[in-house]
Amino acid sequence: MTGVDVEIDVQVVETSSLGDRSYLAHDGRVAVVVDPQRDIDRILALAGRLGVRITHVAETHLHNDYVSGGLALARVTGARYLVAAADEVGFERTPVADGDEVAMSDSMRLRVVAAPGHTFHHLSYVLDGPDGPVGVFTGGSLLFGTTGRTDLLGQRHAHTLAEQQHASVRRLADLLPDGAQVWPTHGFGSFCSATQSDAPASTIGRERQVNPALRLETDAFVTEILAGLDAYPAYYAHMGARNVDGAALIDLTPAHRADPAELRGRIGAGEWVIDLRSRKAFAHRHLTGTLSFGLDGPMSTWLGWMAPWGAPITLLGESEQQVADAQRELARIGIDRPAATATGGPDGWAAGEEHHIAALTTATFVDLAAARAGTVPPGLPAPDAVLDVRMGNEWRSGHLDDAVHLPLPELPARLDEVPAGTVWVHCGSGYRAAAASSLLQRAGRQVVHLDDAYANAAHAGLTIVDDKETS
Repeated sequence: MTGVDVEIDVQVVETSSLGDRSYLAHDGRVAVVVDPQRDIDRILALAGRLGVRITHVAETHLHNDYVSGGLALARVTGARYLVAAADEVGFERTPVADGDEVAMSDSMRLRVVAAPGHTFHHLSYVLDGPDGPVGVFTGGSLLFGTTGRTDLLGQRHAHTLAEQQHASVRRLADLLPDGAQVWPTHGFGSFCSATQSDAPASTIGRERQVNPALRLETDAFVTEILAGLDAYPAYYAHMGARNVDGAALIDLTPAHRADPAELRGRIGAGEWVIDLRSRKAFAHRHLTGTLSFGLDGPMSTWLGWMAPWGAPITLLGESEQQVADAQRELARIGIDRPAATATGGPDGWAAGEEHHIAALTTATFVDLAAARAGTVPPGLPAPDAVLDVRMGNEWRSGHLDDAVHLPLPELPARLDEVPAGTVWVHCGSGYRAAAASSLLQRAGRQVVHLDDAYANAAHAGLTIVDDKETS
């Protein structure tokens, strides 16, 4: 096969629940996989559908937001596993460094480019086809309209890494033509991103126009990126070490099934028993003492952040598939096996005992405005306090007058700081407020879940305070 006969194709493997992308690039015969998630069955199935053989697996960096499937994929396929030579790891790999070139075939190769910033040893990989560079796999370096955050290795390194991030992005832009595609791993909701993605795809030329790293000088960029950083999930502390050691094959076989008596025992022991149904279904009817982390939202991120690391987690779903999907998502962040599972609905989980069934009162910002004006809507308890569980940057950009701020991840450890009386809880869309309301309800508090978009608060006539001070 000659070069002119070959077209390089890059397939995106989306992991929207974590805000990440993995990639499979091939020439019709062989393939390289970049930054695979832990559930490698998706990658193997894709390669099978395409009829290509995976010969190389490449990591841009040792990830902080998920357990990598790279080592397992390389072992299953016999592929060469490309990992930064400067990273000290506990497994056999093919060490690569700046300037190395790796040929997958006569028509496809990778050029290794050092791109420190997100981590000290971060790499990017330029993908060359028969006619030159097609694009670049940038990992956590150059993202769509932003860059990877630089504080994941500790605040003491954040400034230095931000300077390196600026230089790395500029080097990539200098190396590549405007038409080269940019393929980042992070930036689609991932907390590894300094800010969130502003586009579904991009090129070097577009990034020259919109990316702060390519528009601002070093000092201005560093100031801007560091000022915009907010908290990141607590489970990140465990991902790096797991990836240094190298993760084994994922186990997605069905977990232990719990009967109603066991569920009551786990709830009574204060364990995290998770209702995966939608928050509306939870509000209508749920097993008393369970917590709302619907699979229709970023369940793994918030649950993994809030639950004590290593604590037993029980998953309740409407179907076997819902539980299996949740088990897959949790395994991606190192929560390998749920302690127990159950399927069906509240009536079955409670064995028909109505006193084990609860509901969650919901309201809107229009209801809150009416209550604050002295006219509490029928069926709703008057609010003694309004709790905002959004993150710090969200709060500082504007919040309800007289609201109390406790970011959702901090709530389990700060329940005693929630004001007494009936608490109305809100977030940005309703998802996080459902989790917070269920935590408060489990603690015996009277709570109303404001299941509404925060943008509607001002439209309802509520006073918004633009406050730049840290709460």
